This record gives sequence, structure tokens and C-alpha cells, in this order.
Amino acid sequence: MTGEMVISVAERAITVVLITSGPLLMIALITGLAVSIFQATTSIQEQTLAFVPKIVAVLVGMVFFGPWMLSQVTGYAKDIFENLVRYIG
Repeated sequence: MTGEMVISVAERAITVVLITSGPLLMIALITGLAVSIFQATTSIQEQTLAFVPKIVAVLVGMVFFGPWMLSQVTGYAKDIFENLVRYIG
């Protein structure tokens, strides 16, 4: 396995991780921002109010984006296993 192959596999792995985690991170970011603005305008400083909506939003996002995320990760794993002989030998 050459250095270029290692870099290529690592680059693809990082890309898959960023692409699959991006939608859920954006959902959590937008939800957290909305809750923070709501807390600031109403002067409610309840700590659990910040976490519960984010958890619910991320779970809903996992329902919608889960199949797509799973296909991305399994596609990468399939690619790794199909080219395993090339990587080892």
C-alpha cells in the first residue's frame, strides 16, 4: 500500500464522515440557535430547555436522514472491502 493510497482512503473516510454528520449537526445548530434566541427574548434561563429541543430535532433528523446516512457509510465500507486486495497486496 503506497502513501498515495493511504491518503486517498483517509481522505475519503473523512469526507464520508463530514458529509454524513453534516445534516444532523446543522439541525442541532439551527435548533440551538432558535432556542437561545427564544430564551434571550423571554428571559427564561432553564438549562433543560436548551437540550430537549435539540435532542428531539436530532432524533427527527435521524428518522429523515438515517437511510441516506446509512447508504453513504455502507457504500464506503463496500468500496473498502471490494478493494481490500489492492490495498493489502
